[in-house]
Amino acid sequence: MKSEPIVYVGLGSNLDNPIHQVKQALLALDALPQTYLKRQSALYRSKPLGPQNQPDYINAVAMLITGLLPLDLLDMMQTIENKQGRIRTAQRWGARTLDLDLLLYDNQKLQHPRLTLPHPGLSNRAFVLYPLYDIAPDLILPDGKKLSVMCQSVENDLSIL
Repeated sequence: MKSEPIVYVGLGSNLDNPIHQVKQALLALDALPQTYLKRQSALYRSKPLGPQNQPDYINAVAMLITGLLPLDLLDMMQTIENKQGRIRTAQRWGARTLDLDLLLYDNQKLQHPRLTLPHPGLSNRAFVLYPLYDIAPDLILPDGKKLSVMCQSVENDLSIL
């Protein structure tokens, strides 16, 4: 019997009570069909990736066990974002109530117009790597890189809440 995939989701918010937004999203992820929240990282505060004239972000990473396929999970994650007031604009890396990123889906690699796995920004974003390390310090990515080594290669400008 094959076990259900382990999935890692990055969470971020910098609008409309970001701590509450992230906590609500964790509850919503846990409530998805065929899915449960196995672990969650601490909450981190980080500077925005894009334009600096916006509030700091609150970030976390969740470990899920799911029976959902990657694109089905992505659709449900986008529904959670929309329910929590996410408005998609043309501006990349702008302020938002909630951003959910599918970082890793088991050991799968995927190139699809809607989804790339592992997430293409994973290796150079401290606000993802450090929370991920919180919950999976021994993780080895599909390309064979160790998460612990990746954390050493990025500047950590985060503060833990």
